[in-house]
Amino acid sequence: MAEFSIIETYFNRKRDACVDLGVGDDSALLTPPANQQLVICADTLIAGRHFPLDTSPHAVGWKSVAVNLSDIAAMGAKPQSILLAISLPNIDEEWLQEFSNGLYACCDQYNVSLIGGDTTQSPHLTITVTALGWIETGQAVTRSGAQIDDLIVVSGSLGDAAFALQHLGHPLQRRLDYPTPRCELGQLLKGLASSMIDVSDGLAQDLGHILEASKVGATIELRQLPINIDLSQLSDTMQWKYALAGGDDYELCFTINAQNYKELLQLQPNVKTTIIGKITQECGLTFEKDGLDHPLQLHGYQHFA
Repeated sequence: MAEFSIIETYFNRKRDACVDLGVGDDSALLTPPANQQLVICADTLIAGRHFPLDTSPHAVGWKSVAVNLSDIAAMGAKPQSILLAISLPNIDEEWLQEFSNGLYACCDQYNVSLIGGDTTQSPHLTITVTALGWIETGQAVTRSGAQIDDLIVVSGSLGDAAFALQHLGHPLQRRLDYPTPRCELGQLLKGLASSMIDVSDGLAQDLGHILEASKVGATIELRQLPINIDLSQLSDTMQWKYALAGGDDYELCFTINAQNYKELLQLQPNVKTTIIGKITQECGLTFEKDGLDHPLQLHGYQHFA
């Protein structure tokens, strides 16, 4: 099976009506909606580094899309389409069928179209997805807007995927293999949140990017971290390690003032949100346990470790 046969067989479904030209030409063509900015991001997944080698191809396909849609959500934008570049060690038609099924399952759930990309051969399975979305001009939620006394809020629960990676076969493995990009919540936060980021490399490290960009500090109350009941048998220190430094959560962490947070709750987002701390004037990230300082030494995911 040649490159173009792979594309035609597995990656050339009917595209969304708003795509002028999709798979099958040198480039795709889109017409931007009026008064909208393009939001674009890319993520690469490498077998054995970003997912275990025995991960099901369906899950690999889903996750390849989901991690990118999470970045779009973190800007408050609406995802629209993706590009796929995949390097294959060999042509395994059963693997490709399941991979494409997983990829399209995620695309369908979030109303996203595959509009182009590239296939090639490589010694290692490598998957790069580029995601595109739209947001009203000037409305993107960035990392640099956090204000002193803003609440720090996270969606969902933290640490599930990191725990599952070390306990393969546990029911929480679904959180590792099939992350849920918080697209609806991200769009609700447009105009309400002062800053936002998706939690991919561990909450402490990713929140640190907001603090650096906004030139502020933060205090986190450890007892407030939303931790799955499945981790409750662990020591406090281990629970906090998974929640703060585990990574692969793909939840949203955002800062928001108290009044805007009340407005968000009135909109009834489809996922639980939890206040875990507050933005402070003094730079740096500090932790408290029951209101008292509780220093922790944590390191998030390192891409070149």
